[in-house]
Amino acid sequence: MTGPAADGGSRRRPRDPLGRAPLVLLIPAVLAVLLLVTPLVTMVAATDPASLVAALRSEAVRDALWLSIVTSTAAIVICLVLGLPLAWVLARVDFRGRRLVRSLVIVPMVLPPVVAGIALRTAFGRSGLLGEPLLGLTGFAFPYTTWGVVLAHVFVALPFVVISMEGGLRAAGPVYDAAAATLGASRRLTFRRVTVPLAMPGIAAALVLGWARSLGEFGATITFNGNYPGITQTMPTLIYVERQADTDAVLALSLVMLAVSVGVLVALRDRWLVTA
Repeated sequence: MTGPAADGGSRRRPRDPLGRAPLVLLIPAVLAVLLLVTPLVTMVAATDPASLVAALRSEAVRDALWLSIVTSTAAIVICLVLGLPLAWVLARVDFRGRRLVRSLVIVPMVLPPVVAGIALRTAFGRSGLLGEPLLGLTGFAFPYTTWGVVLAHVFVALPFVVISMEGGLRAAGPVYDAAAATLGASRRLTFRRVTVPLAMPGIAAALVLGWARSLGEFGATITFNGNYPGITQTMPTLIYVERQADTDAVLALSLVMLAVSVGVLVALRDRWLVTA
């Protein structure tokens, strides 16, 4: 049978064989969605359109937004170069201490942002363990520079990227790697031609989420680099400064950040973030 009726029937969602979802699970799920969405909706509703237009015309806002986008993009490229091999090692290589390595990778995810900034200072500051010899050899120091912002973004985003990528690599399954090996492919060739293509949706999703996390980074950035317009002042640090002076401007700036973050996720959802 063909025709509109058949097409309409084919689009109907099949009945769940397990039965209706219980209210004891649906109600908390709805409350969770409301808890996450309500603050965003109220922020949008409270924003004065005139303040939003003025914010978009502000040179300081444009500079901070551009710096946020550039540093987040540079950070996520570094996260890809460093994070994908690390995620592969954690997902595919069985070695003593793997759980410890994974735990150490996760630690920056749970650190308070200010503590992350202090940790960066002790390692990469002018008198830090790595920063002092770097300054002596090259004359370059990370703190209070745009590269310092990138470093802070990498530090906070890399754990999200690695753990998400590891999940994607595990979902792809090692059985395909084994099949490639039986056909004579080296491990390096298998990684490039089999493992990565199969895990690409998970890898891409990890990069998008890491980029969004980097874009919103505040604590480690301001602690390690200060807040210098055009050099280290990103959108989150600009919002922090404006919060003390102009509530309407803060709402407008926050809405700009919300629009950028949501826009990226919405634009990529069908290609990279849909799993079913």
